Amino acid sequence: MKNFIIKRILLGVVVLLGVVAITFVVTRVIPSNPALQWVGSRATAEQIAAAEEELGLNKPIPVQLGIYLNDMLHGDLGYSLKSHRPVVDEIMENLPPTLELVLLGTIFAIVAGMALGVLTASHKNKWQDHLGRFFSVGSVSLPTFWVALLLQLLFYGVLKLLPIGGRLSMDAQLFGQVPDVTGFLLLDCLLTGNFSVFGDALSHLILPCITLALYPTGMVARMTRSALLEILNEDYIKAAQSYGIKRKIILWKYALKNSLGPTVTVVTLSVGYTLVNTFLVESVFNWPGLGSYISDAVMNMDYPAIMGVTLFSACAYVVLNMIADIVVALDPRVRI
Repeated sequence: MKNFIIKRILLGVVVLLGVVAITFVVTRVIPSNPALQWVGSRATAEQIAAAEEELGLNKPIPVQLGIYLNDMLHGDLGYSLKSHRPVVDEIMENLPPTLELVLLGTIFAIVAGMALGVLTASHKNKWQDHLGRFFSVGSVSLPTFWVALLLQLLFYGVLKLLPIGGRLSMDAQLFGQVPDVTGFLLLDCLLTGNFSVFGDALSHLILPCITLALYPTGMVARMTRSALLEILNEDYIKAAQSYGIKRKIILWKYALKNSLGPTVTVVTLSVGYTLVNTFLVESVFNWPGLGSYISDAVMNMDYPAIMGVTLFSACAYVVLNMIADIVVALDPRVRI
């Protein structure tokens, strides 16, 4: 097990180095002038040359990559060309809203997906199974931006039940005391006892959370159903049925427990996908997070910011994939 974990860590490091190298080279070969963005469009030739010297743009690309890797190992991802602030600080400022959205969406997806998977597996080839599979396939196939716009049209435009976007309403921002303890707004409201702002923030979170959770819900439901259908044919399940144990106990206590290996793999990888997919969701719902940050960075050709967010997303994928492999490998049958 120790050797397995070490190999996975080394493989993850190689993947990250590859991501950094490819992204760095691509951002350098695209026609643009980062030095001009750094000093402004009205800068003189001398100022542009000084900026190129300061940013190291006058050096060969391999040398620039080596400098970037060395700075990265010391926690330095460079400075934003737009704000002239450290990219690490800006990522940390925009990360909590995104994580809040991703974590709640993942929890919803796990609960709903596993419940739907158990329901469809226990009613194989019945109308519940057909309806559940139709929902699972549809949730995976539908474009995220289309689902987001549909939910806005339905719950805001027609039913007038939920806000169209943003993290807080204008009234809450102007007249309420918005807490800032951890950056996670719902948690901060609970810690400070500010339940009026908590309710407003929760109402703004529902639509983007459902949109973000739709894809992993379908994936978890399909994987849970497939694993359960295979496990329900095992001898120990038939033995439990012959002993007269209730079907619900067999499903939820015996069968579901042994189907968690494949489901955990799907969940962890879906979290990584959701973390990347949140960029589009945040743009549609005007959610202040990494999605809005990277959108502005792309529009302004802010390469250090683009590199920082890309590296963060790659790290998240690698770590989650490693966690999934380790969890699955805890099963002795898998290790053998």
